[in-house]
Amino acid sequence: MTASDVDAVSAVRIRGWQHAYAGLMPQSYLDGLDIAADAARRRERFADAPSGTTQLVAEAADGAVAGWAALGPAQDVGLPPGEGELYALYVRPDLIGSGVGRELMDEVLSRAAPYPVLRLWVLEGNERARRFYERAGFGPDGATSADEVAGVPVPEVRYHRPRR
Repeated sequence: MTASDVDAVSAVRIRGWQHAYAGLMPQSYLDGLDIAADAARRRERFADAPSGTTQLVAEAADGAVAGWAALGPAQDVGLPPGEGELYALYVRPDLIGSGVGRELMDEVLSRAAPYPVLRLWVLEGNERARRFYERAGFGPDGATSADEVAGVPVPEVRYHRPRR
């Protein structure tokens, strides 16, 4: 990913949320997500990304951003030092099932080789994403979290994948 990809990445991320989280988060919240505002925040985060953070984009045949993933050191307190975390993986909704996500995951896993364990958080009710991660060798590690979105609890499950 380069700084010039930020707007397209934000579009993929916001449209991905609106698609994947429909019925799992309040629709009014999803409808209110703003690509331009997300891009402004993402530009700041991209410029100040912590050491070890990797952001990847997948491109469609026409060169447009088709997917985005970010990984780096695990951020959960209490985990053993040196573990990694997949912070995000999104594919344009019109390309879900086309293999873009699988290719992006393969690249994530190749870049995660230095980490003995790679972790991620997934919404408990996002069955499609959970199946995707399970096919990639991830499984629940027993940790859960329940953030609130627009006053509604949104439970998450932490997954892990040991290095192979």
